[in-house]
Amino acid sequence: MELGTRPLVLLAASGAILSACATPPRSCPPPAPTPVPHVEYDSARWSDLPGWHADDMRAAWPAFLASCGALGQRAGWVAVCTAAQELRPLTTQDVRTFFERSFEPYRIIERVGARTQREGLITGYFEPELRGGRSPSARFNTPLYSPPPDLLTVELGSLYPELKGKRVRARLEGTRVVPYYSRSELERDAALKGHELVWVDDAIDAFLLEVQGSGRVQLADGETIRLHYADENGYPYRSIGRYLVDHGELTVAEATLPGIRAWARQHPGRVKELLDADPSVVFFRAEPLGDPALGPPGALGVPLTAGRSLAIDPRSIPLGAPLFLATTFPASDAPLERLALAQDTGGAIRGAVRADLFWGTGSQAADPAGRMRQQGRLWLIWPKGVPLPERSP
Repeated sequence: MELGTRPLVLLAASGAILSACATPPRSCPPPAPTPVPHVEYDSARWSDLPGWHADDMRAAWPAFLASCGALGQRAGWVAVCTAAQELRPLTTQDVRTFFERSFEPYRIIERVGARTQREGLITGYFEPELRGGRSPSARFNTPLYSPPPDLLTVELGSLYPELKGKRVRARLEGTRVVPYYSRSELERDAALKGHELVWVDDAIDAFLLEVQGSGRVQLADGETIRLHYADENGYPYRSIGRYLVDHGELTVAEATLPGIRAWARQHPGRVKELLDADPSVVFFRAEPLGDPALGPPGALGVPLTAGRSLAIDPRSIPLGAPLFLATTFPASDAPLERLALAQDTGGAIRGAVRADLFWGTGSQAADPAGRMRQQGRLWLIWPKGVPLPERSP
């Protein structure tokens, strides 16, 4: 499951536009065709990539080898991945030389009608680290759940072929199929009882774990487990940062992760109101932590690397491919330019020039991830002599 499911604070709202025509349908003018976005890969030179010669690429080498572990047997990747696995780079120049000899850079561009988009939004995400117990207590009083038995998944494509791949979550009410419980209604679900995986000590932290899609929980007995996304209740995500802004509680500039935490400390009696503003709920599965030095697995199935793994839209960028990212550090003009790997996806990551940078695990990663909302550019680093990815709308 992807980690970068939902950027943390202020998502841009999108929705259906309803026709204002009140006369019978045949009297309405036909709707104007909506331009379809297309990704393009424009050939570039290595010198076009800002910071290409300054990046310490040794930090990206383990992430690249991890991608090769998933892609190495695919057509076009066998030769470069075999060569990479045999290489023992001693310096960052060794890594740079390998890429310059084996790959070619392409500027990633999105075209929508006559509009050309060369820059896009770069956000950040992280792996939360929580404290909890396997049973409730005065300290550990916020549950995280496994999928309940009354949660149904309805595959719409089985009813309507044009909706292939679309699904909704529901439950039975007598003989009727109705929407599953929203967050504010969840306590009414008797079937959920007994499906608490763990109980944690902070409701905001529990919510952030749902937003990020995966995280660690250090248990009171000393064991640390990792929770992974297993399912959800089917409601669209609503930003709690946007809720606070819309209700005049915070300004847009204040609606960062630290700002939301500060507001929650000042208004403990309104935390449930705040969290209920997001009707969506994520359910989890638990696994042993394994090697604590490794990040959580992304959509590619390999551990994510702090500062070098990106969540992307796989309709525009091939999962597993090397990329070059040119943006700035969170809330800063300082350049952040580096080689990275497309190793994850996210429900809110849509478009060709759009990415979510993985910052790592725990509190030291939470702050930059929560503040990152920068403009940036992307280049695809593609094996020489291999046909470019199909340009899908």
